Amino acid sequence: MPEICRFYGIIIRMYAETGTQHHAPHLHSYYQNDSVVYDIENMEIITGSLPRKQQRLLEAWAELHQGELMENWNRLKSGQLPYKIVPLR
Repeated sequence: MPEICRFYGIIIRMYAETGTQHHAPHLHSYYQNDSVVYDIENMEIITGSLPRKQQRLLEAWAELHQGELMENWNRLKSGQLPYKIVPLR
């Protein structure tokens, strides 16, 4: 799964299976032993959880970069690699 960003110990990755139906546009995020999958369009948790502080940081970052996340999703669906996205500072 390509890593698209990393900040404050939070790792964000995206992947899509080309040529097949995949879930709604989403991202995978990891922090220590926790992981979560977020719907990009609605910024809602699909599955998993993160500690509250990291969840708020991830949500803030994702809202700032929602357009770039959707662009990366579309790139992945067409068989291209996603772009790196600037981390939260």
